[in-house]
Amino acid sequence: MTAKGTVTALSLAALLGLWIVAAALTADATILPQPYALIGPFWSELLSGELWRHLSATLIRVLWAFALAMGLGIALGLAMGRSETVNKWLDPWLVVFLNLPALVLIVLCYLWIGLNETAAIVAVTLNKVPNVTTVIREGARATSPDLDAMAQVFRMSRLTKLRHVTLPQLAPFIAGAARGGIAVIWKIVLVVEFLGRSSGIGFKIHLYFQLFDVTMVLVYAFSFILVMLAVEWLILQPWERRVRRWRVA
Repeated sequence: MTAKGTVTALSLAALLGLWIVAAALTADATILPQPYALIGPFWSELLSGELWRHLSATLIRVLWAFALAMGLGIALGLAMGRSETVNKWLDPWLVVFLNLPALVLIVLCYLWIGLNETAAIVAVTLNKVPNVTTVIREGARATSPDLDAMAQVFRMSRLTKLRHVTLPQLAPFIAGAARGGIAVIWKIVLVVEFLGRSSGIGFKIHLYFQLFDVTMVLVYAFSFILVMLAVEWLILQPWERRVRRWRVA
């Protein structure tokens, strides 16, 4: 195990130890159960298929919202970063949406579109697009004018220039936006499900919140946290290290 892996394992062990001590001091499983108390309910939900069904529903919403937010955010950020005229027109919109509370957007989407999948995904996407746009805009402004001049000298088409000159320079910014994006998106998805869906991790947390069942709330919450940690450690962090290699080359 690497030094970083050792530190990560020790840090998580310390967090688990803190949980065990806090549960022991509380001495009330209805408020904070011990970690081992989650194993039985987790296994039961897993075998029944309920956990898989709701976990997959949430993951599908996360993937759709992530893909849409990244696509729109990259396009808008690139346009605003490369054109001052576009930036002047769209910057006020960006500021408004950056400061609009997520809850307001979610409620409005449900009121305007209805309590359906489209409203849920649109609400999450609109909450994340401004953040992605801001990061990509700064990245577009930081691109090298010398490389742009080279592309012009070689008479590259717009598509070729985008693929071989612009996007490689933006890759670290895209990776950063993706890492921050996935962390925010899945949390907003849970709020969307909590408020107006009949499936997903957020829906189940809402259900057990009404029943004051802390154990089941933690079972569903931690099941999805584990999935997102796996995505972070196995996909996003390696990708970010890969696209940042040129900085230390």
